[in-house]
Amino acid sequence: MRETLNKSQIERFSRQLVLKNIGAKGQKKILSSKILIVGVGGLGCPAAENLVRAGIGNIGLIDNDIVNLSNIHRQSLFTSKDIKKSKVNVAAKKLREINPSTKIKTYKARLDRNNIKKIIKDYEIIIDGSDNFKTKFLINDYCKKLKKKLITGAISKFDGHVFSFDFNDRKTASLKSFYQENEISDDNLNCEFEGVLGTTASIVGTTQANEALKMIMKIGQNLKNQILIIDLLNLNFRKVKFNKK
Repeated sequence: MRETLNKSQIERFSRQLVLKNIGAKGQKKILSSKILIVGVGGLGCPAAENLVRAGIGNIGLIDNDIVNLSNIHRQSLFTSKDIKKSKVNVAAKKLREINPSTKIKTYKARLDRNNIKKIIKDYEIIIDGSDNFKTKFLINDYCKKLKKKLITGAISKFDGHVFSFDFNDRKTASLKSFYQENEISDDNLNCEFEGVLGTTASIVGTTQANEALKMIMKIGQNLKNQILIIDLLNLNFRKVKFNKK
C-alpha cells in the first residue's frame, strides 16, 4: 500500500478524503483494491463508473456482448455511437478517461465453469450484475469456495434486490440460502419481457458500488444475511433477514 497520497490524488479525491470514515487511510485501501464486475450492463455500468470515480486501483470487466440500441436507456456508459461495439472495450475506454490511474482488465467472454476460477482468483470483491440465475449461482459457488466477497444485484420493472456476502466469515449465508429452489425461472430478471426503468438499474448498480467501498474500508453496516429490497414505484426500501442453510 502506498505510504502517502500524491498531490493529484489529494485533489481528485478531496471531497471523500474529508469524510471522517474515509480519510487518507481509507483512500489508500481503495487505491489498492481489486474488483471484478460480471456483466457490463444496467448494473455493471453504474457500479464500474462509481468505483472508478472513487479511485479503485484495479477493475476487471467481463462481458461477451455488444452494445444494442435497447441497452442505452439504462446502461449508462454507452451512447448511440457505441452500437455494435464490444461492451467491455467501450466501457474500458470511457472509464480510463474518467480516471487514467485505475488499471482496467477486460475479458470478452461469458463467465462459465471453464474460466471462472482463473478469472476471479485475483480479485478480492466480485460484483455480480449478471441477468440469469445459472450465472449468479455459479458466481456464488466459486466465491464461497475461494472465500471471496460477493455483491449480487438484480432488477426488474421498478424493483431491485441487493445481497452482499463475505465468505471469509463462516456465519455468512449465501445466495442459495435465500433462493432455495433447485430451478428458478429467469423471467424475474428478463428486462426484455418484464421491462425495467433505467433509474432502477442506476440505483441498484450504484448501491452495489457503495457496498463494495464499505467492504474495502470496513465501515458502516453491511447486508450480512439480509436482502435489500428496493421498490422505486412506491419509494420503499426495506431489509429482510434470512438464515444460512
